[in-house]
Amino acid sequence: MADEALSAGAVARRLGVAVTTLRTWHQRYDLGPSEHVPGHHRRYTPADLARLEIMRRLTAEGVTPAEAARWACQAPAGSAVDIAGPRARPGAARDGGGMTIPVGRAGPVARGLARAAMRLDSVAIGETIAHALAADGVIATWDGLLRPVLVGIGERHAATGGLIEVEHLVSRCVSEAFAAVARSHPVTAPARILLSCADEEQHSLPLEALAAALAEAGASYRMLGARVPVAALVEAVTRTGPVAVVVWSHTRTTADPGQLSALLAAPRRPLLALPAGPGWRADALPAGVVRPVDLTEALSLALAVRDSLEQSTTD
Repeated sequence: MADEALSAGAVARRLGVAVTTLRTWHQRYDLGPSEHVPGHHRRYTPADLARLEIMRRLTAEGVTPAEAARWACQAPAGSAVDIAGPRARPGAARDGGGMTIPVGRAGPVARGLARAAMRLDSVAIGETIAHALAADGVIATWDGLLRPVLVGIGERHAATGGLIEVEHLVSRCVSEAFAAVARSHPVTAPARILLSCADEEQHSLPLEALAAALAEAGASYRMLGARVPVAALVEAVTRTGPVAVVVWSHTRTTADPGQLSALLAAPRRPLLALPAGPGWRADALPAGVVRPVDLTEALSLALAVRDSLEQSTTD
């Protein structure tokens, strides 16, 4: 745990709770920040954070907030995080019913987001994502925060068959956050980039991340979304004449190279066709396409070809 005092927002993200929840705990149970510098907001010390961790853990196990606050306030500062609550027992349920979401080395904010996800706390999830997007931008938030949590949910689902409700809620919150980014960066220029999922591909969140990153960069685009049949994709390309087309495939079953061949044969074929996502096999792609290794490269390539075209039209 870091030695420096933390703001309410930073504590909320670490714990995976909403800032309004922290305010309620402060007002009702006196579990607030103890460090005060004149002229500045109060800050949470490591001891404050330890007590709040107990509060969060016990309330997640079903202890009433008042009782959890009593235990949190009584806990010795040096051992507060490890104290056994009144209902603690071997195998006691953790956040969200007996399992946690692995996030690897993603850090405390990702762990907080995972805790909020297990509690189905959409307010805390939304606040955490919004703060990360404002502070770090779309691509860094996707790679460093959202993708580790989503992958962890997928791993738990594969192992247990559960967490479907968690995945649905988190996906909705992520989509809403990306849509908010796009709304906050309106672009009036003609759309030069077309984004589409492969035929029968339902995993659209990475494509939504790319769309938000394009908006953040001031680039206009058209988003077709999930499960776009080949004929519909070709028709969209023919009608709009984009300079770059990104086709996202998450799984091998949706990564049919024939979709890309049909795209390249369109009457108004794009200057750049980008098969993005882990579904595509590099050795099975038709000539004339460029497979980006990640969203950062997909963003860079799409912007580069757009800028190249705009430069050539002004020369």
